[in-house]
Amino acid sequence: MRVFCLFISFLLLSNLAHAGIVRGRILSTKGEALAFANVAVKGTTLNTASNEQGNYQLRLTPGRYELVFQYVGFRPHLETVRVAGGDTATVLDVSLTPENYQLREVVVRGSDKDPAYSIVQQAMQWRRYHQREVAAFKARAYIKTLGRFTDVPGKILGLVKVGPDFKPGIFYLSETVSEMSFRQPNVVQERMISSRVSGDTKGISFNRASAGRGLNFYQNVLKSGFSERGFVSPIAANAPLFYRFELEGSTKQGNLLIHKIKVIPRRRTDPVFAGHIYIVDGTWRLHSVSLDLSKDAQLDYVESLHIEQLFAPAPGPSDVWVMQNQKVTIGFTAFGFKGNGFITAVLSNYQVTPTYPNRPAPTVAPPAATGKEPDDAPVTRETVAQVKKQKPKLDGLSRTVRRQSRQAEARDTMSLGKLKRGEVMLVEKGVNERDTAYWASIRPVPLTQEEQKDYHVKDSTEVIRNSRPYQDSLDRKRNEVEVGKFLLTGYSYSNTFRKRQWYVAPVFNIINYNTVEGVVVNPQATYTQRTDDRRTWSVTPSLRYGFSNKLLSPSVAASWQLDPVKLSRLSLQVGRSIENFDPNSQLTPFINSYYTLFKNRNYAKLYRRDGLALGYQWEPLNGFTVQANGSYFVRRELQNTTYKLIIDQRGEAFTSNMPLNDERPDGTHFGRSEALTTELTASFRPGQRYITRPDGKINLGSKYPTFLLTWRQGIGGVLGSDVRYTLLEAGIRHSVNLGLLGTSNYRVAAGFFPSSPRLAFMDFRHFSGNSTYLTEDFAKFQLLDYYRYSTADQFLEVHYNHHFNGFLLNKLPLLRKLHWQEVASLNYLTTPTAGHYVEVGVGIEHIYKLLRADFYTGLQSGQKVGTGIRLGIGF
Repeated sequence: MRVFCLFISFLLLSNLAHAGIVRGRILSTKGEALAFANVAVKGTTLNTASNEQGNYQLRLTPGRYELVFQYVGFRPHLETVRVAGGDTATVLDVSLTPENYQLREVVVRGSDKDPAYSIVQQAMQWRRYHQREVAAFKARAYIKTLGRFTDVPGKILGLVKVGPDFKPGIFYLSETVSEMSFRQPNVVQERMISSRVSGDTKGISFNRASAGRGLNFYQNVLKSGFSERGFVSPIAANAPLFYRFELEGSTKQGNLLIHKIKVIPRRRTDPVFAGHIYIVDGTWRLHSVSLDLSKDAQLDYVESLHIEQLFAPAPGPSDVWVMQNQKVTIGFTAFGFKGNGFITAVLSNYQVTPTYPNRPAPTVAPPAATGKEPDDAPVTRETVAQVKKQKPKLDGLSRTVRRQSRQAEARDTMSLGKLKRGEVMLVEKGVNERDTAYWASIRPVPLTQEEQKDYHVKDSTEVIRNSRPYQDSLDRKRNEVEVGKFLLTGYSYSNTFRKRQWYVAPVFNIINYNTVEGVVVNPQATYTQRTDDRRTWSVTPSLRYGFSNKLLSPSVAASWQLDPVKLSRLSLQVGRSIENFDPNSQLTPFINSYYTLFKNRNYAKLYRRDGLALGYQWEPLNGFTVQANGSYFVRRELQNTTYKLIIDQRGEAFTSNMPLNDERPDGTHFGRSEALTTELTASFRPGQRYITRPDGKINLGSKYPTFLLTWRQGIGGVLGSDVRYTLLEAGIRHSVNLGLLGTSNYRVAAGFFPSSPRLAFMDFRHFSGNSTYLTEDFAKFQLLDYYRYSTADQFLEVHYNHHFNGFLLNKLPLLRKLHWQEVASLNYLTTPTAGHYVEVGVGIEHIYKLLRADFYTGLQSGQKVGTGIRLGIGF
């Protein structure tokens, strides 16, 4: 593959060696640089964009060309240029004039609304057609991403010291060249052929041309990528409910009449844009957009976001348009960091398959013109009601789209080759091995002086920065001991040069308290080693000691990543450990310690476990993951050995270490139990999209749910095992985007133990409950007793959470400034002893951007059994 890529690069550079360069600067009439202006070669599929300083360049074979210079809100400019061969340079500076959008006298029949409303109504009615007018296309995409810090804090939240790697200036700069293809309804694939990351010759950019299709204003709701909320398009089906429109003027560009329409939010805190859209009269398509999102839009960690898009006719005789370039500019503030950045994309070399051979006619023809009218004559504009009668004839559009899409797939004209089903992006091997000469020849947007300096400084010093003395000097700063790290996040000791790291857990995890062991010291240190091919292996030794029961519990856990593409991983755990009967309990050591010492509540019930466990995870097929586990453990009961506490709550007393369970009314005692068990879990997510990189695979999710099957088997009579049972379980989980209404997440699991199982209580199917004010996971039960309804019989468990993403609270003037977001939840459980148990909760998340608080009510077979408030992390 590397030889092939080098061969293609050689051919490309050989052809370009005979080309000439047209370069220059694009300015306004006031002398201001026009950043990211578009430059297209008329009659071809070639185009580029200017950089932040307004500089542009085009490499063309010898000949005579007409260049079209365009910028949103400015009049297009046409220049003829003759390009000589032999790598010569032709300098052509251009000054663009602001477009003169004249607002002629407008007569609106039967309505006093601004004429912009009828224009937008036309665009709304044609939106569905324009969204599907291209059945398939293939194009080349160049993307540049830049991020810079303008201010860096000394400490994050005043606790964690910022490392020496962070300082004002560019912190990330990358460029990519990709081939991308699109096929209706939403099949996007991309093959990255070149990548460059400033200061990292082995780095691969995370730029994705296909990610920009999420900002499609022909959709009703857009996802910005910087907020959980969706944002309403100015030409969405219900746009007039969210926007006011003003026609600022119209102008002629060739034979096109372009309307400039100001987009004004009706309520500034709605999920809406502000700015301008430019609509082509007659075809009612978007010519360009220049829109903003501000802090009022409740962006996450982003202060402002500006989007510019420019469209143009696709090559060929069809009447379809495609995007030429897109620029997204952001300003951000988060945890004391301030900065800005941009992502710019230039698409060229289009090959387009249109959906319709001809543009469909409206159901009712617009009123015919009476004759040729002078330019200053009043314009008669239909009312919105009249425009609604002129809907385009789109009968059979979906069938036509599917037919054209299938034909394009059958012809394979839009295929990128090599990509598999579900593979949305393939990063070729060797993409980061191009030299500066290659990039100078292929880069359509020239570098700014700041970018040139960043590349020069970081690339020239990369050897030094990667050397052992330099990395050791940085590690000395990174490895400094801080109280905040030990308490909150844990302490890391790195040897960057050798790709090694030691991590020590936070103090709250190392030191805790329970009634079985008393004061517990559980030092854990994880050693991680990364390899040159970006795989990892890690070892975690643990030496737990309880001062009250005087029990030492040594153990070792290890993990090996075997294949980063097939996502295969092997794990091992051996030794002695102290375990909760519910392995997925929400009771963290810190929460249990607090409630034991201050509330007389020893919620955690513990037992001793000696033995080993092996696990293997593998993704043999995309979306299909298999996880196999086998274990042999000797389990022993433990008893309370201490009753010491800090605050003695009157009327409260510690309970036995044996859990109370309705299916075991005689008690859950088991004395000593040996168990040989196996577990096989298979999960399948149809339609899973993914990215393949030389250093691994990245799964992106799917529009379909994930299905799970679990078979857990207790094997009796082997190695002294005294358990014999089978647990069969099926489940489903999914996240559903409901647009402006928010996002719903649900998880369902059902299973049973066939025949008459013989097992100890820790082998039961447990349902993680909670009896404290603190919760680790809001997607679990919040009022349920910890072990009461654990079962060795049949069960059905359902969890549902809906995040409204500010849909309701954002409409309340006194609350919307807090940027809180409402959430609702439902938890359900049925077993033979539980009957029908239901929890209903409502809450608020994003409190101080980090916290969530919910109020729950519990019902047992229709009768209220309790209420409670739960606090946790929710951002």
